[in-house]
Amino acid sequence: MRTPYLRRVGATALTLGLAASLAACSTGTTPGDSTSSPAADAGARVAVSYPGGILVLAGDTLEPVADFDAEEFTRLNPAGDSRHVMVTMSAGFQVLDTGAGTADDAALTDRIFPADTAGHVVRHAGRTILYADGTSDTTVFDTADLATTDGLPEVETIPGVEAHHGVSVVLEDGTFLTTVGNADGRNGIQVRDADGAVLAESDQCPGVHGEGTAANEAVVFGCENGALVVKDAVITKLDARDQPYGRMGNAYVSETSPIIVGDYKSDPDAEGYFLHAVNLIDTAALTSEVVDLPEGVEYTFRGVARGPDDLAYIIGSDGAIHVLNPETGEITDSFPVIDAWASPVEWQDAHPAIVVSGTIAYVTEPAANSIHAVDLTTGEVVSTGKLDVTPNELAVAAG
Repeated sequence: MRTPYLRRVGATALTLGLAASLAACSTGTTPGDSTSSPAADAGARVAVSYPGGILVLAGDTLEPVADFDAEEFTRLNPAGDSRHVMVTMSAGFQVLDTGAGTADDAALTDRIFPADTAGHVVRHAGRTILYADGTSDTTVFDTADLATTDGLPEVETIPGVEAHHGVSVVLEDGTFLTTVGNADGRNGIQVRDADGAVLAESDQCPGVHGEGTAANEAVVFGCENGALVVKDAVITKLDARDQPYGRMGNAYVSETSPIIVGDYKSDPDAEGYFLHAVNLIDTAALTSEVVDLPEGVEYTFRGVARGPDDLAYIIGSDGAIHVLNPETGEITDSFPVIDAWASPVEWQDAHPAIVVSGTIAYVTEPAANSIHAVDLTTGEVVSTGKLDVTPNELAVAAG
């Protein structure tokens, strides 16, 4: 039996300092811990955060190939190029090179896009868009440059107006969409052309949060009482089923589907983070429909992903992946993956998450310190990796 040998590297010279030596991995697996199938992508890499560190796993066996020091809680976002992951650190957005699709070792690089309170990462039209909550500045760069530039790629910085927890999107023609708010709250969005001229704006989106770009570059922003849809610089407000509070805070999209799947919450005083319904927004018909999930099936913001055939895949509190057809709102299939689980007390707490690459879903099971690869065409768990740490955030690089 062997344990993979990992390089453990400091997060940055700015934070933890670069480690100078190699160390045996603390999250080893053995042949008895992991089973694999050709259905899982051998070229993919999976990044998993845990308190104080980040693991990089092989996409097929789910064995660790690298282990890096990080801050106590870090968020992981695919950079958009199927290789790199953006890690939110106190100094900004740090670039994790997973080595996916190459023979290269993984590396938590010393490349950091500076940001005051690094926030949302958006990928669209060959660009990566980084938002800094502390300034509301937006940093934009060509995603492909991450692989061809030794240092940081050339960036465009679009200054913010008033700092808030926000997000920005840049469309193919340079149209810029960004949230509007301040320290007291957020209430809407603004649409500008490539030269900065304001094309449209709305203040009818209390608590604006999250975004998603659907087919034909229709963009949706969630509100506490519905959603805003932006098409061809025209903003349409869609009211939620429940008033005055029917919140969509995250959008799960496929850029080949006009329908966005949003999370949905109708009780602002509900304890915990379990959600019981989804919001289906048809950006072509400009309609919104709330679909209640079956009794006993709850999920959190980490529990939804789009996958094969533009379907939505939900890891439920019952431990099963539930397949949702966004066109009909129906659950078409369910298959068990992990044990049933309870709502986290705080949103940052480790709880099951799902991401999809091709036909493979990766699902974390923090209660068992495990991660599973699931073939979405059959519902079969094709690989399981046992970890010595508790997985939290999750991102996949397809290679």
